[in-house]
This record gives sequence, structure tokens and C-alpha cells, in this order.
Amino acid sequence: MKKVAVIGAGPCGITAIKNFNDQGFDVTAFERCEGVGGNWRFNDPSGHSSVFETTHIISSKYTSFYEDFPLPNEASDYPSHKELLKYFNDYANHFDINKLIKFGTEVVHCKYTNSQKWRIQWRSLESNIINEDTFDALVVCNGHHHEPRYPDYPGDFSGEYLHSHDYKTAKPFADKRVLVIGGGNSACDVAVETARVAKKTTISWRRGYHLIPKFMFGLTTDIFSYKSRWLPVNLRIPFMKFMLELIQGKNEDIGLPKVTNSILATHPTVNSELYDAIRHGKVKPKPDIDKIDQRTVHFSDQSQEDFDVIIACTGFKIKHKFFDKELIDFEKGPVPLLHKMIPADISNLYFIGLFQPLGCIWPGAELQAKLAARHLAGLWKPNNDIQKLIDLELNNPDVHQVESPRHTITVDDFSFRKRLKKELRAA
Repeated sequence: MKKVAVIGAGPCGITAIKNFNDQGFDVTAFERCEGVGGNWRFNDPSGHSSVFETTHIISSKYTSFYEDFPLPNEASDYPSHKELLKYFNDYANHFDINKLIKFGTEVVHCKYTNSQKWRIQWRSLESNIINEDTFDALVVCNGHHHEPRYPDYPGDFSGEYLHSHDYKTAKPFADKRVLVIGGGNSACDVAVETARVAKKTTISWRRGYHLIPKFMFGLTTDIFSYKSRWLPVNLRIPFMKFMLELIQGKNEDIGLPKVTNSILATHPTVNSELYDAIRHGKVKPKPDIDKIDQRTVHFSDQSQEDFDVIIACTGFKIKHKFFDKELIDFEKGPVPLLHKMIPADISNLYFIGLFQPLGCIWPGAELQAKLAARHLAGLWKPNNDIQKLIDLELNNPDVHQVESPRHTITVDDFSFRKRLKKELRAA
């Protein structure tokens, strides 16, 4: 049997383990945490987790499940991190894959050998002992939420400065003056949560973002969006914008920056509470930052305010520290992978979950894993030269987004799944 190494046992990793095991491969998985679940393990001792105490998923249960293992009927419309962690544990137990995972281990280096095999070094977090072995294939499922990206402003802040990756609960910020930077899901959640206990909470946006409520006309928003997909894109996108502004008003009416781009030009911010928090006077909106001087932050509207804490919710860098940069370096984009999964010039290497869907990630990752396992087993192959297919994919993105490091791996969830299913039918 071919030996397959899988890095990561989060939502994408566990489905990779299951599907490569299904094809009869000898699978060994490496996971830093003490159990499966990855980012959804709140306060795991490894420090890897990115969820907050109050985190709920931003896609609904109706679109956020593995086809091989649906969510239970009693799941919440938007499950909490506790519900999801139980779901991932139930998945691992149902398919009996925990026995294939080395928990509490970290992969430190992956070398591609002349014989097209992988020489992998890993260490135990408990003993720090380095181990090494050779594998026939490598499946990378460790995601892209490891190294925080901080904004770069002139000056230095003398208060407490942290990234959303290190934020867990609002309690430490009671009676403090808090500035949240960013307009994504983490930023809006942090602003709402800290506003409940802080002396004041301010949120700074450098551009306008569409805020998408979790429910529209009694439906979860992803289902409402799905039901409107019969409309041509050039009508559907303006229709969604019109409906959002009809339901909740315009950003500029409550002090937020005006949205000047398409509704899908940035990753969707699904939040039903920030509008209320601003209108209740709990969160104060401000534009981009010009400079920072000790505790004083100067904004682009010529105003300035003093803060005790800055929380940067500004995303993550795409980094794989266990690869030599000469082999793999996706930090600055683009990410040249067929189906966001297969490189053109390196054999027996697969990336599962290295994409940012306009929706939920693990259903697409499950389909990727099925296809990758069949590719390694010789049951499927691309229908053209891989490099040509990658170029075609990069030149025809699902959506055109603003140019930023965050938007190099975006796919439309439903379109991406449809393409993968088409390939699976041909396998």
C-alpha cells in the first residue's frame, strides 16, 4: 500500500483521512491539537484555535455538512463552535479514524525527494523529539489561519495590541477603551462582544463592507441566496444589494463607509448585530487610520481618540513553514493549484481546504478529498495538461474581488462543489 501523510485533523483534515483511507492507502495524520476539530477547538492547549467563546458558524446547517455524514436534524440553524466540535468528533468516531492520527505532534519539515516521495520530519509537542519517515504522498490540510497579518500604520501604540487570533472572550476588556480594526466577520463579532463590557468600542474600516444578516424573509441567508441563483449574475448581484439596503438601510446613513464595490468583491461579512450595536450607540464607526501616537489614534477624517486596546482583525498570511520557500510559497499569491488542490510541477502532493468559499469550507473539502484520493489511486486524472487547466482557472475566477492578499483563494461555494462533483462523476 502507498503510505500517505496528512497534515492536520481539522474539518478538512478528517475528511481527507477518511477518504484516503477508503481508497486503501496506509494513512498517517499529524495534528498539533489534542483532538480533531482544528480551529473549532476553543482554547486548545496548543494555542492553535481561532474561535471565540461566542463563535457561531456564518453559513447555515442547511449548507454546512459532509455528504457522507449529515448534521443531526436538531442542530441549530447556525451551530455554535461547541456543536460543531461535537459534530467533527462524531465524524471521526463514526469512521474510526482517530487511530490514524498522531495527536500533539507538529510537522517541522517536508522534503520532496528525487524519487518523488516525501521525507517528513515531525516532533512531539510533549517530548520535543524529532521523528522522520518517508511517504509516497503528502496531503496538506492545515488551513490558512496560522500566522496573523497585522496592519502597517505610521507610529507605535503604547497600549495593549493584539490580533483576533488571540482574542477569546470580551471579559479582559471590561471598562477599557477598545479599537477594533477590520470589517470582516471576526472584526464585527469582536466589536459587538467587547461593546457589552468596554468603556467604549470603536470600529475602523478602510473601505465599505456589505453587512449580510443571517436571516432574510424567514430563510437563512445562504438558502435565500441559493434560491435566487436562477437569476443571471448581472441581475442577481444588484438584486442582492437592493434587498440588503431595503431590509437594513445604507452604511453611510449610520456612519459606516459607503460600499463602492460589488457585494462579492470582498469576503461576505455575515453579521446581524453590528447595525444594532451602532444604532444603540454601543459601537462607534470610524474610517481608516492615518497614524498612531502612543495611546492616540489619528483617523483619516481628521479626528483623533485615545484607546487602551487595539484588536487587529486583519486576517492571516498563507504560509506553510514546513516547506522550503523554493518549493512552495503562496504568501503573496496567486495560488496555482488545480481545483485549489493539485500543483502542476510536484507529484503526489495535495492541498485540501486551501480555499476561501463564499459559504462553508468542509463540504467542498470533502469533495476535494474524494477526488484527490481517486487521483492517487489512478481512478481519475485531469482532462488536459495541469498547468493549462490551472491557468484557465486563475484567469476565470468565480467572482472578481478587490486586490488584496486575502482574496487570492476565493471560490463560489455552490459553483466550486458543482465542478468537483462533475470531476467525481468522471472518476
